[in-house]
Amino acid sequence: MVCMGNICRSPTAEAVLRHKLVQRGLGDHVRVDSAGTHAWHTGEAPDHRSRTHAARRGYDLTGLRARLVHATDFDRFDLLLAMDEGNLAHLVAACPPAHRPKLRLLMEFAPKGSTREVPDPYGSGPEGFEQVLDLLESACEGLLPHLRQGKDAKNPA
Repeated sequence: MVCMGNICRSPTAEAVLRHKLVQRGLGDHVRVDSAGTHAWHTGEAPDHRSRTHAARRGYDLTGLRARLVHATDFDRFDLLLAMDEGNLAHLVAACPPAHRPKLRLLMEFAPKGSTREVPDPYGSGPEGFEQVLDLLESACEGLLPHLRQGKDAKNPA
């Protein structure tokens, strides 16, 4: 999960997806992480508003710390999901060509008709953080079948 500073959208997306995976018994089969395309907040905890709103829905962001996308991430992960077009462009510019098929917008997994981007709530009020959670829950729910398919292909029953 990738956003700009890794303190609002991407750590929340990480927590939402991890929670949904654990609920479905896939927590040990899928590695989830988050990072930012800019190093402004490296080492910091997620924004207190993100933590507060996420906690109200049962998502725990307390152990997360902001980090910058690293070159090894393109090898380590099967998908790098950007929150918006700007961050996707940063990923494309940094990504080796062989790994570019791994780069997508998270909202591609949301139901048709949804917005293409998760807006940055940093400068907004509570409604912005709630909107982000709504979008992330929807997109992560849509991502689960894709992840389940990958798990089953690697570990057939």
